[in-house]
Amino acid sequence: MFQILSVKSSIRAIICLCCFMCVVSSYAERNDSVAHWGWQFDVNPSKILRTDEYVKMWLKKQNAWAVDAQLRYLTQPKDSDAFAHDFGYPTFALGVSYHHYDGVTMHKDASPVWGMAQEVDYDSHLGNTLTVYGAFERSLLRSRHWELDYALGMGVGYTKHKYNPVDAIDNEMIGSRWLIYFGAGVHATYHFARDWGIKAGVEFKHHSNGALNRPNKGSNSLGPMVGVVFTPGYEEARGGSEVSVPQSDAWKQPFERYWYLDFSLGFGGKVPLEDWQLTQFNTPPSDTEYRTDRFKLYAAYSLQADVMRRYARRWASGIGVDLFYGSYADHVATLDEAHGYSERHSPWSVGIAAKHEVFYHRLSLAFSLGFYLHRQMGHQAEILEKPYYERIGLKYELPHFGGLSVGCVVKAHLTKADYTELLLSYPLKF
Repeated sequence: MFQILSVKSSIRAIICLCCFMCVVSSYAERNDSVAHWGWQFDVNPSKILRTDEYVKMWLKKQNAWAVDAQLRYLTQPKDSDAFAHDFGYPTFALGVSYHHYDGVTMHKDASPVWGMAQEVDYDSHLGNTLTVYGAFERSLLRSRHWELDYALGMGVGYTKHKYNPVDAIDNEMIGSRWLIYFGAGVHATYHFARDWGIKAGVEFKHHSNGALNRPNKGSNSLGPMVGVVFTPGYEEARGGSEVSVPQSDAWKQPFERYWYLDFSLGFGGKVPLEDWQLTQFNTPPSDTEYRTDRFKLYAAYSLQADVMRRYARRWASGIGVDLFYGSYADHVATLDEAHGYSERHSPWSVGIAAKHEVFYHRLSLAFSLGFYLHRQMGHQAEILEKPYYERIGLKYELPHFGGLSVGCVVKAHLTKADYTELLLSYPLKF
């Protein structure tokens, strides 16, 4: 397994990457065939957020920073692409981020609120994370010099320094080496030359394991960013008068609206929060399970049936019924009974949800907001879960399979992950 880069090694790698980008820029400026391609390099000082009163009790130092490099592809009017036309010729990016979180510290004192957990004589560090991601950036305004945009990114992160009972026993944020990444930002770019711009904005970044392990409070950072962007196709994308812009007929391509039934089957996993709370706060130090970093992963399944309306090439909305099955229900019931709790337990949950999906060719981003009609998951669920839930995931339609899609979806309660699943979806047109 590779090692997370040190700060000195990261600086060397960034210098080499910048040199490479300069060579690419020089080549792109002389070759129209690569005018779609550009790059971006930026820095992002930030703070790890204290998202609730619980985090405020143990999160001490919050300062963090990140460096980011992107290879970018800008769609243009000359492309015969109806989706690009509908989204105003967006930019797609493949990015690599180095997040320096080692200065973020956590410490639980000797307060009785922590139950049997004993105070340690050191601060736990969050550690550093290397992230690879894909991003979608859409411009809201393009003028000769100014550009405003928003961006969304999803990817995978790796950290060597996660929660463990040896030297990171108070790190409740990150409990896995491999992490799910989500990022969002709003930016303004000043194009001071034809192909070059200075970019600034505000970015939010999230790393967690989607409840596939514990702990999973997740790290959430927010802060400004500033960077340099090289975009050789900017004038073409905005339809500037300084260049001859070949117009495509993408906007003329007809789209037929239709209704469809969308059936989805999910296979997921979850480490119950109850196991984390038992070993952290209700297990004596003499026990081998005291503040352990080893937990059992339980299976979780879902079945959805949705009535959807594809009312535009890039949008579909509808409503559906969700059925969930958690194999961990009996385990939670045993733990609740041992503590004298009397809540009911059932592995089955049923909800009704509003659904929305955003399409770009075979890729789509699916959202839903649901309300439980039936859910009996025990004491902690009664306290911490809301009567509603959210689901968000990325899907890909497989070619030659009649519309069959595969995807990865996270189900959550008020942004707190319930479990993560792989999804198979199949649409039936009316």
